[in-house]
Amino acid sequence: MKQTFLAMTVGLFLSVNCVSAEEGGPNTHSGIRTAGQGLVHLILSPVQITAGFLEGVASLPYYAATGLHTLNQRLNDSQAQVTLADTYGSAYGKDLRKVSDDGDTGQSFRRMKDATEMFQKILKEYGIKDHQNYILTSIDTAKNDGFVLFAVVYRPAQKIAVMDRANNKTRNTFDSADRLFYEPFELDANGTRLDVVVDFGGVPIEQARTQKMQAVLLTLAANSVARGDRKPEYWEIQRRWIRGEHREIVQSRQNDINQKLGIK
Repeated sequence: MKQTFLAMTVGLFLSVNCVSAEEGGPNTHSGIRTAGQGLVHLILSPVQITAGFLEGVASLPYYAATGLHTLNQRLNDSQAQVTLADTYGSAYGKDLRKVSDDGDTGQSFRRMKDATEMFQKILKEYGIKDHQNYILTSIDTAKNDGFVLFAVVYRPAQKIAVMDRANNKTRNTFDSADRLFYEPFELDANGTRLDVVVDFGGVPIEQARTQKMQAVLLTLAANSVARGDRKPEYWEIQRRWIRGEHREIVQSRQNDINQKLGIK
């Protein structure tokens, strides 16, 4: 009901008062060249911030220029299941009221293993009973171009056997100590469906390095789990991403979000 109410409210506001970036701010169509990196100085209205939350992980770059406490207030106003205050309390053990607006408490992550441990703490605190089965993953094939494909997956196993992506002949076994455990896998080594994708988004790596933006990522991902989202279209996106179509994927999703937020 909360999601439906939020979507109706946002739709009403956008239909009667379509808003865009402040005068003098960046033209988001410059993102056609930079595929997402033109969003770092974009100032959103309160309505746009709220609407963006429903877009999940893919909306992460849109919040780079908005202060941590403003974002948390918008999450509260929209009755989000998980707020930034929840994330800071659960993942970092910090009272958000005592955290500066840049969000830095010296606890940013560098590995998806660490990100997943933080993520699962948030889900456990929220009350997800099988929180240990939700994994925060990444595909890093475009890292040299400055992009990463994040995905939130539900994985019912703590140890997996999968075929090697490169040759599809070698059988590999991974557990939570292995780096490749934190990549999504559609099928296991026996051809059985493995991961269920809850949410995903391709973003510039630079926009996911600070603790503030990582906290926003964790919060968006946690809300996607709480809403029961599913994104089966992810697998085709992943195949295209690995083939080198990452810029097209990021730009297409950005165009879609721009339209939904009323950004010209």
